[in-house]
Amino acid sequence: MKTRPSSLESVTCWRAKFMEAFFSHVLRGTIDVSSDKRLCDQRFSPLLHSSRHVRQLTICNMLQGATELVAEPNRRVLETLASSLHTLKFRHLLFSDVAAQQSLRQLLHQLIHHGAVSQVSLYSWPVPESALFILILTMSAGFWQPGPGSLPCRLCGEASRGRAPSRDEGSLLLGSRRPRRDAAERCAAALMATRRKSEVKQMPRAVPPTRVTRRNTQESLTIGGTDSKFYLPATSYEASGTKQPSAPAAASSASSSTSSKRAPASSASQPKPLKRFKRAAGKKGPRTRQGSGAESEDLYDFVFIVAGEKEDGEEMEIGEVACGALDGSDPSCLGLPALEASQRFRSISTLELFTVPLSTEAALTLCHLLSSWVSLESLTLSYNGLGSNIFRLLDSLRALSGQAGCRLRALHLSDLFSPLPILELTRAIVRALPLLRVLSIRVDHPSQRDNPAVPENAGPPGHIVGDEEIPENCLEQLEMGFPRGAQPAPLLCSVLKASGSLQQLSLDSATFASPQDFGLVLQTLKEYNLSLKRLSFHDMNLADCQSEVLFLLKNLTLQEITFSFCRLFEKRPVQFLPEMVAAMKGNSTLKGLRLPGNRLGNAGLLALADVFSEDSSSSLCQLDISSNCIKPDGLLEFAKRLERWGRGAFGHLRLFQNWLDQDAVTAREAIRRLRATCHVVSDSWDSTQAFADYVSTM
Repeated sequence: MKTRPSSLESVTCWRAKFMEAFFSHVLRGTIDVSSDKRLCDQRFSPLLHSSRHVRQLTICNMLQGATELVAEPNRRVLETLASSLHTLKFRHLLFSDVAAQQSLRQLLHQLIHHGAVSQVSLYSWPVPESALFILILTMSAGFWQPGPGSLPCRLCGEASRGRAPSRDEGSLLLGSRRPRRDAAERCAAALMATRRKSEVKQMPRAVPPTRVTRRNTQESLTIGGTDSKFYLPATSYEASGTKQPSAPAAASSASSSTSSKRAPASSASQPKPLKRFKRAAGKKGPRTRQGSGAESEDLYDFVFIVAGEKEDGEEMEIGEVACGALDGSDPSCLGLPALEASQRFRSISTLELFTVPLSTEAALTLCHLLSSWVSLESLTLSYNGLGSNIFRLLDSLRALSGQAGCRLRALHLSDLFSPLPILELTRAIVRALPLLRVLSIRVDHPSQRDNPAVPENAGPPGHIVGDEEIPENCLEQLEMGFPRGAQPAPLLCSVLKASGSLQQLSLDSATFASPQDFGLVLQTLKEYNLSLKRLSFHDMNLADCQSEVLFLLKNLTLQEITFSFCRLFEKRPVQFLPEMVAAMKGNSTLKGLRLPGNRLGNAGLLALADVFSEDSSSSLCQLDISSNCIKPDGLLEFAKRLERWGRGAFGHLRLFQNWLDQDAVTAREAIRRLRATCHVVSDSWDSTQAFADYVSTM
């Protein structure tokens, strides 16, 4: 099949891995089943045979495979997948038609609501399609509403099919039939409406914008032929006990029905209007008013509602209807997900969004769902362009933390920019989620802290970044990637003091104003983080912090220390190396030491060999000396010294990207001798080419 599993993937059963890859290739049509008579046997189904081995399924591009899986001939395949599949991934999604989205709706309902899928991951979606993105989110959160013309789900049962959601299902998310919007939502509505207005003004139009009244909006837009709809506010329809008719979210003027374009709800990441999806087969022709039993044609029908208290005589532009606004000047005119008409089912526990830009609309939807997503255990938001939406995220996480049964224990957050400095953002997250166990946060570029664009819902800045003490939390693992610039040590210390259960700390690219500030952080770790076992520093200039490094190496609670590209031996190497070795020889608790990228050289490697001498009490069993300019003769002498001292096997030795290609014979002899003492992991790195590449980029 010409597929190669990732080197980072640990394959425990190659047969199952093969069958999983085989299933995906057959489903996508990249394997021609007709070319093998055994696979063409009518008594044998390749998909059914391999489906029980599938643990993760990837859906790509235009949702290929979704329609095939929900087809009636593959019913048994889907039933098997529902019990075997645990992870569902989406990669490089493109715009899809309504029929494909309807198939995906049924597929997600079967695999998540009635299946065993616990993780949904989205990768590399530069221009997310709003309807499709919201569909995946709401289905992952456990909400279900059948699409138009879809058959009743036989697994839901007659009782659940006809019942309305209970108070602790739909109302838990919304609170009431027509949710009240706080300042955050009003601010977002104003932002979206204003942006839409500017886009409409800049867009060339052959026909001036049609002005319609609220009374005839439903009829004129129903004939317009769009695929997205919005609820009108509940008024006399609720009083009469009938279902209110729905109106589409955007429409063309009456003179252009086939070449009209639909603009998605206003988005910062989608400045241009997108082409409307083609209608599925059998849906052509003008639409008539839907009856009370009809459902929406896509997710907008129940995700976004038009909320307002305007009189029937008020006017509005069709462009404003497209962004859900009854009046673009009123910030409260945009509705948020209205899911009270949906049933609540099983939801996933892990959600991952990698490189999926979140528009204001998408961010509002995500935050709205998160506030009551109690089954969620792990959330990853990686390079989503949150911007000021980070404040809405913090508010939703705070609301989620207050929910009974909240299970969120791991949060991974990374982005290019943040309106808050990373340490203040970390403090805000820890305050919002005191039960969090794992927090990984990274910001690549410094923030504009002078006047951050805090939306109204966040209240005063103290609501997010207050100076009060952080309450004690349950953090066990904290990973932080810092932008360039000196970081205030007291803020980091305040987080560490409140994290008494911390077992693993990783600081990447952290810069402090002085070695004394770094020493303050280390002293805080010694006094308040007595359970700390693993400590990692990456890309930090510790050349002037040698006394602090010795302080760490003498710490009798740490089991693993990493100094990765920290320039340890840039200054005073002759004096510092013996001091470092002496500290390690007296430490009996340190099990692992990683020193990649510190220019250790042959002399430094031979000095480290003394750690394994007979008079050493060290119990070091893992040593990483990758990227340290080590040559074959130095490695051979290191191996001979280990043999001379007769130390038993001490575990793993990593030698990646050293200068071992300068003398291949000596390098092989050194590795042969080392393998009698430890497990050696190396590579065939071309140091000459690497140096040429380095010089070429200078």
